[in-house]
Amino acid sequence: MDLRAIGMGLAFALMWSSAFTSARVIVEYAPPMSALSLRFLVSGLLGVGIAWALGQSARLSKAQWRAVVVFGICQNALYLGLNFVAMKTVEASLAAIIASTMPLIVALAGWLVFRDKIRPLAMAGLLAGVVGVTIIMSARFNGGVDLMGVVFCGIGVLSLAVATLTVRNASSGGNVLMIVGLQMLVGSAVLFVPAALLETHSVTLSWQLIVAFAYTTLVPGLLATWIWFMLVGRIGAVRAATFHFLNPFFGVVIAAMLLGEKLGLADVVGVAIIAAGILAVQLARQAK
Repeated sequence: MDLRAIGMGLAFALMWSSAFTSARVIVEYAPPMSALSLRFLVSGLLGVGIAWALGQSARLSKAQWRAVVVFGICQNALYLGLNFVAMKTVEASLAAIIASTMPLIVALAGWLVFRDKIRPLAMAGLLAGVVGVTIIMSARFNGGVDLMGVVFCGIGVLSLAVATLTVRNASSGGNVLMIVGLQMLVGSAVLFVPAALLETHSVTLSWQLIVAFAYTTLVPGLLATWIWFMLVGRIGAVRAATFHFLNPFFGVVIAAMLLGEKLGLADVVGVAIIAAGILAVQLARQAK
């Protein structure tokens, strides 16, 4: 793994983790699904427009179109949609911690569903992840946390894991930015229906909402997704996924710094154990 790949991985992890804090700000001032649908529309149009300007084509392979649809529905509409709704009542740090368990869920599903052989180091990582999540959830539930919000976050991360298992090598064949833009548009279209039917469209305009919406649209929404696809194309999905072990740390630190969310000893210990578990699983996969 070269220095450029390391820089891309660090940038992706930081951007991806910051999305929870900016989302928490957005849902304080606007209905979550409507805001997210609009964000995807803006990000998608920008992505497709820039891709066309760079000479990229919308003539994609079957695998790439499958990636567009699967990621648009599972990652954007379900994973991010449920997280946005959950963060009306759940802190950004907790949502980030739950989301960061995705590599552990993917490894577990590969073992249980696809009968992948699992190394002792990976098994230790899975067990560590379970222990870390248990420590955090026990402390949070004792302190009072919205159960439905946690369930939404859990369903969301399962949807992201399904997308990860279903679609591989999406960046092969080029047109990466076009793929990113199109899957944003798919997510926008899917979220538009429940947003129109279920939400009251009351928005409180403020500079916090404008800044958070612009940041979420351009940085985690467009730039981070593009960097992820490029990173996977450069070093492969297994090595790229190693950077997910940084997400629990970045997620809770950013939320604490910008939102003032309090972190207890159980959170710190649990995050460290989860991160170690994710790293162990990814290192075991690399060794294989």
